[in-house]
Amino acid sequence: MRTRFTEAQRADPDIAAAEGILRGCVHCGFCTATCPTYALLGDELDSPRGRIYLIKEMLETGETPSPKVVGHIDRCLSCLSCMTTCPSGVNYMHLVDLARKRIAETFRRPLADRLPRALLLAAMPSPARFGWAVRLARFGRPFAGLLPGPLGRMLRMVPSAGAGQPLPDGAVYPAEGGRRFRVALLAGCVQQVLDPAINAATIRLLTRLGCEVTLARGSGCCGAIAHHMGKEAPALDAARRNLAAWQAEIEGDGLDAVVSNTSGCGVMLKDYGHLFRADAAFAQTASAIAARVCDVSELLQRIGLGEAEPPEPLSVAYHSACALQHGQKIQTAPVELLRRAGFAVSLPAEGHLCCGSAGTYNILQPALADRLRDRKIGHLEALGADAIAAGNIGCMVQLAGATETPVVHTVELLDWAHGGPRPRALSNRPAGRD
Repeated sequence: MRTRFTEAQRADPDIAAAEGILRGCVHCGFCTATCPTYALLGDELDSPRGRIYLIKEMLETGETPSPKVVGHIDRCLSCLSCMTTCPSGVNYMHLVDLARKRIAETFRRPLADRLPRALLLAAMPSPARFGWAVRLARFGRPFAGLLPGPLGRMLRMVPSAGAGQPLPDGAVYPAEGGRRFRVALLAGCVQQVLDPAINAATIRLLTRLGCEVTLARGSGCCGAIAHHMGKEAPALDAARRNLAAWQAEIEGDGLDAVVSNTSGCGVMLKDYGHLFRADAAFAQTASAIAARVCDVSELLQRIGLGEAEPPEPLSVAYHSACALQHGQKIQTAPVELLRRAGFAVSLPAEGHLCCGSAGTYNILQPALADRLRDRKIGHLEALGADAIAAGNIGCMVQLAGATETPVVHTVELLDWAHGGPRPRALSNRPAGRD
């Protein structure tokens, strides 16, 4: 793709990075075939290729983007399916992140748009604040229908179950039977409140396999929530806290890996090297730590999780989260692990398409998110499985709100098959059913 940036513009590191990405696009349109919003809307400007043109024009002119341009970019899920499809290797993820940053810096959103974004940014990165927000929001849930758009959506999505308690900062869980590995677990922010059983299962399984698991003191939100809203400063602040916490662990008792059991966070963590590429104080540390990051399924394969037999027969429909299959390029590991654990695993049609969760997307773009969710649920339920497995809390919440089939994290099933408790999501399923 031909670009028309001036030399003065190229002096901006963001513009220089964007130009390199833009010039890799050959206009082939392969990305349109796998883009969820293009599949729904059929509008070229709601495809990766169309958005690339909009971003190019926005950056070249240096003008404040119009509401129309912002709308098309906002409708991007950042599912990254286009990057799996692209034959030219265009890094659309970095390009759309730069576009969101520019929008946040130059475009003033209407109050009805600014307010829910501000609430999400204030509450979600902090488990303590998010826990209180969930508790308070339950009182407002009966009035959700009176509030417009994202505000009403937030109330409707409040879980009926109580909010979980965050894991203790700095806690260390010793390995069973002698330490083989030492790993830092990213406990997450929203996940700790909505489904603390995921971290509990992860810790049980890893310690049983000889991993000492630490929750590095001072680590917390990965920064993805702010990053995907274009808010660079809070995103980088969160990342710096994590880098400092994990570097202290490396210099102390050492770390073999930084483990994430939330695929969206994993993409962010693995991108820390890029995020700090121009920061002399953090660039080397960020690259070194990003190289240690792995999804829990990657670590379990590296350790060599053996075969097992679940306490009861269970058929599983596996939903591959976009951040896992497209963002981290992990496509087979979770399925292989589940099958070795004795589960009968099946895969849905259109497995490459997003379920509509996408971080805060199902709140900020509820209409499109619902259409994608219903499409995904249709394919998953067609498999007739006893349970749906996924590796991302956002997907789990999104899917569970539209199906009676239990939705459970992959690591909970693996923990169960290897001696852990029965996942809570299966509690309404009669034990021993075949």
